[in-house]
Amino acid sequence: MGQLGLGRQFGRLAPQLDGAFRADGVFAHDRLRFVDFVDDVEDLLEDVAWQEQGDKKAADGFEEYMLQHYSG
Repeated sequence: MGQLGLGRQFGRLAPQLDGAFRADGVFAHDRLRFVDFVDDVEDLLEDVAWQEQGDKKAADGFEEYMLQHYSG
C-alpha cells in the first residue's frame, strides 16, 4: 500500500481487515461471510478514494466484481 501512496491509510485499514484471514492466508469463512467482507472492503475503499481523490465512485464496482469472480 505504501508503493501505491496509500501508506498512511494502511494503519487505519489493517485493524478493520484483521481476522478475515487465517495465518496461512486463507479466508476465514467460519468467522465472516465473504459477502459481508466484500461489502466492508468496498466501504473502506470508498472512504480511501474520497480522502485521496475526493471521489467515492473510484471504488464503484468492486463488490460486484469480487462477488462475480470469487464467490463461487
